[in-house]
Amino acid sequence: MRVMPIRYSSDVAAMTRFYEALGLPVGPVSRPGGWIEMPAEGGLLALHRGSAEDAGRCELAFEAGEPLEDVAERLRAAGFEPGPVTDEGFGHSLRVRDPDGVWVQINLYDQELYT
Repeated sequence: MRVMPIRYSSDVAAMTRFYEALGLPVGPVSRPGGWIEMPAEGGLLALHRGSAEDAGRCELAFEAGEPLEDVAERLRAAGFEPGPVTDEGFGHSLRVRDPDGVWVQINLYDQELYT
């Protein structure tokens, strides 16, 4: 799995310029421009358009390299109850609460839908 923190911002263009200045290149961008990936050595930073209320929020997400049903099965075997695997515009995702009760998102991308 690849680590992917999701940073919500009401001004994705300004955030992109900020992280470019820190040295992260711009990667894939959604067609509407509300989602931008900025690759890094150990994963990537995802910038996501959000409301003023969400600005500054950061969510921990992972990009899976295997079927999400397999991930869900391992989580259940370890005593954690993931939500259902859901269809998304980019592929599929599931969410699960960590031991502190914080949501973690796991995504499986379909490149034909995604870029």
